[in-house]
Amino acid sequence: MPTVKTVLALGAAALAAAAGIVAPATAAPASTASGGKAMTWTLLADGPAGTVQVGGGALSNPYQGDTATTTALPVLCLKIDGRPAPAGITPDFYAGWARGAVAATRPIRGTRLADRAVADGVCANTFGAGWRMAEFHDGRYGPNLESSGGWSYWAYGDVPAGTRFWTAINDQPANPWN
Repeated sequence: MPTVKTVLALGAAALAAAAGIVAPATAAPASTASGGKAMTWTLLADGPAGTVQVGGGALSNPYQGDTATTTALPVLCLKIDGRPAPAGITPDFYAGWARGAVAATRPIRGTRLADRAVADGVCANTFGAGWRMAEFHDGRYGPNLESSGGWSYWAYGDVPAGTRFWTAINDQPANPWN
């Protein structure tokens, strides 16, 4: 016959399991691979002809994340439409050309960005078809912009100065959903 202690432990385990089963579908999994942090970018510079340079800056950590996912920040969104770089921008590995426009959403808690599809959906729902979450490697350089760089890039757009933005990275666990 089980002891009272065993019965209480099993009961507590059953309640915990039941709570997990009835948890709301909108709850995002905890960001564990990145320690509950995700990478952010910011406006680095204004450029010619309505362009901006966005990138990590000194505060960004593309390997482990730099901002707690419980923080509410805008999502940096990108629409690649093939626009050529204007005169005055010479793309390179560390400051490529994104071939389109960037914009920032309203602030959203990183924990609500449960996966890349959710983040892309936030951009598409805010700005329209073709918009998605910006990614660390979206900057292009070289002949015909055939090479992909990182760390920052130029694009058309207008994003607020002094603000960090959730930005994806496709080869490190530093996204809000990691």
